[in-house]
Amino acid sequence: MKAFQTICRQLKSSKQFSVELSPHRGFSTSSYSCGRKKKVNPYEEVNQEKYSDLVQSVLSFRGPAQTPESLFEEDSLLYGPVSKCKPPKQDEEARVPGNWFPLFNPERSCKPNATSAATVPLKIPLQRNKIPSVTRVLQQTMTSEQIFYLERWKQRMILELGEDGFAEYTSNLFLQGKQFHEALESILSPQGNLKEGDENLESGYIESIQHILKDVGRVQALESAVQHETLKYVGLLDCVAEYQGNLCVIDWKTSEKPKPLIRNTFDNPLQVVAYMGAINHDANYSFQVRTLSLCSKLCSTLV
Repeated sequence: MKAFQTICRQLKSSKQFSVELSPHRGFSTSSYSCGRKKKVNPYEEVNQEKYSDLVQSVLSFRGPAQTPESLFEEDSLLYGPVSKCKPPKQDEEARVPGNWFPLFNPERSCKPNATSAATVPLKIPLQRNKIPSVTRVLQQTMTSEQIFYLERWKQRMILELGEDGFAEYTSNLFLQGKQFHEALESILSPQGNLKEGDENLESGYIESIQHILKDVGRVQALESAVQHETLKYVGLLDCVAEYQGNLCVIDWKTSEKPKPLIRNTFDNPLQVVAYMGAINHDANYSFQVRTLSLCSKLCSTLV
């Protein structure tokens, strides 16, 4: 220790070596010493007096509290429920028929025989065989977009009514359509009377088509089966009669919503045209139907 002190005294007395104490320097982590500028709130530049009423109305408004259930209901209302079906493909290629066949029969007349007006309308029973029906063909040839929206509607109705409620709903629709067809068959038959117990139809569906029925005459077929021998399909058409002087295929439809345009009737025009082609090539019918535009108009009006 004494040797160390001796060395220090010698260094201090040496002129070639000097030790000077440096001034004290401090370091700080405070943000105030970093020289940063304080951020300016952009809302402070808004004219508070000019928009005071707007701010007051926004701050004083109290909406209903959002819950998971209310959020799901709002999402279902805007976008519909979640469906397991795949969304429709926009670039789906249109199907091309593999078997072309003429719609009209050049060997038949467009007008029924004059003596057929006084006869009973044809009512050929539908034979249940392996030949598919028109309805079956239309169901099997629906596009992916049609299947998607049909399944979406079904799931929405089940969500609203339940499984049993939806089954009862579809059963009631089928029953109403059946009663409507039976009432029209009774009106257009040679007797021309509405059966007792159909007053509800007379004041509803039947009343809605009175402007059509007054122009329907010379009924040739009622609830009669048709079969296309070449294209191999069958169907049960509702009525073949003259409407405003033209022979037409009439297919009666019930609907809960109005159908003002032909595109609102979905596949119903295809069904009518399929019946028309079958009539024109069915040996049980001696006439043919050629009024395509009028049949589409009837379908749009009657649906």
